[in-house]
Amino acid sequence: MLPLMSDQRRQAGLWLSTLILFAINILNFYDRTVPAALVEPMRKEFGLNDTQIGLLTSAFIWFYAIVGLPLGLIADRWSRKKLLAWGVVIWSALTASTGLATTYALLLFSRIGVGFGEAACAPTATSWLGDLFPANKRSRVLAIFMMGVPIGGALGYFFGGPIAQAYGWRAAMVSAALPALVLVPALLILHEPERGASEPRRHEALATTSIWNILRIPTLWWIIASGALLNFCAYVFATFLPAFLTRVHGLSVANSGKAAGTLYLLGGVLGGVLSGRVGDYVVHRRQDGRMLCAAVMALITVPLACIGILQPRGSLLLATVFLGLMYVSLSSYYGFVYSAIQDFVAPNQRASTMAIYFMAMYICGASFGPLLTGKLSDLLAHRAAAAAGSSVVTEVFRAVGLQRAMLVIPVLSVALAFVLYMGSRTIVADAERRQSITEGVLATSD
Repeated sequence: MLPLMSDQRRQAGLWLSTLILFAINILNFYDRTVPAALVEPMRKEFGLNDTQIGLLTSAFIWFYAIVGLPLGLIADRWSRKKLLAWGVVIWSALTASTGLATTYALLLFSRIGVGFGEAACAPTATSWLGDLFPANKRSRVLAIFMMGVPIGGALGYFFGGPIAQAYGWRAAMVSAALPALVLVPALLILHEPERGASEPRRHEALATTSIWNILRIPTLWWIIASGALLNFCAYVFATFLPAFLTRVHGLSVANSGKAAGTLYLLGGVLGGVLSGRVGDYVVHRRQDGRMLCAAVMALITVPLACIGILQPRGSLLLATVFLGLMYVSLSSYYGFVYSAIQDFVAPNQRASTMAIYFMAMYICGASFGPLLTGKLSDLLAHRAAAAAGSSVVTEVFRAVGLQRAMLVIPVLSVALAFVLYMGSRTIVADAERRQSITEGVLATSD
């Protein structure tokens, strides 16, 4: 009886830790996304152009990506609980300070600080969960944790817009930081597991792998390129979707937030479920199946994006349906490609590989997506005004500029499909090479 009760308590402790880390990841993406729901009121108050709006996201990403590598190294050597707690405190405090900003420079500084704090979340939480659960249970647990991406993003849209509509955008930013008052104390009462607590001894025998050896894997370079393209499109979509719905289709700040949140939530969840089921099915039939499926879904994104983006004012239903389907196909990337990485990288290479991959995909893709698209939107708006003989860039011309600029998503989706297909041509050989190396190391250790 006592061993049974002890095991039940242990299982309850494991899932309590998972729940709290999941909630922190929701807050992570809530605070990251909520400014996108507030673009229009912030733009009008500070007189911003779309280039400046894009820079707010790009500056966040630059610091997030650069700081992520050293914080990952610290997470392997210091208390993950303390590091994550400090990260939550920093990003929440800077999120709230955005609501107090009186100049664009202070807005920019606040977003940079949020990026610094949020960079602690992924390395600490995923490492923590890896030490709580054995390998045969990690996929489900990490899938739950990663659901914080669409859920947190959707909540940022759902609540950010309506709060701004009722109380102003500053109140929306301050309220976004409040959950930290509960989550930080909850995190600090958790027991942090020892590193490697759930690992079998057999895997501990694997030698440390050089980063240079990882960079010699051909498939990794194709996947890094795909990550940069994917994140470029994803951050353009997340940053400008509410503004697009407001300018092009005439929605209020509150309603654009609700519509964007619905698209983000349904698209992210359905894309994840689809890729998880199809990916696990197809990999048993051909080893390059996940990469091929990802390439096909990227191609499907192209017509869906074109139809959704180009719908004229008055066609809101068609626009949201096709944009939602586009995001389903685009977000399916994560389930296909993240699991494909596990196929050609040995267990003792995965943390380093993901650190390299994340840094490259954020710096080369996400950081430039909002900035360059915002610049393109401004350029096209001025051209539309000039073509109409107007010396003033009105809201009508800004709507035209943004609508045309967002066509970068289907254009880059073609390139995304190409690099994923090229990765599918090398992954089989890389997976076989990894397997032979791993078996050799294990045989030597035995």
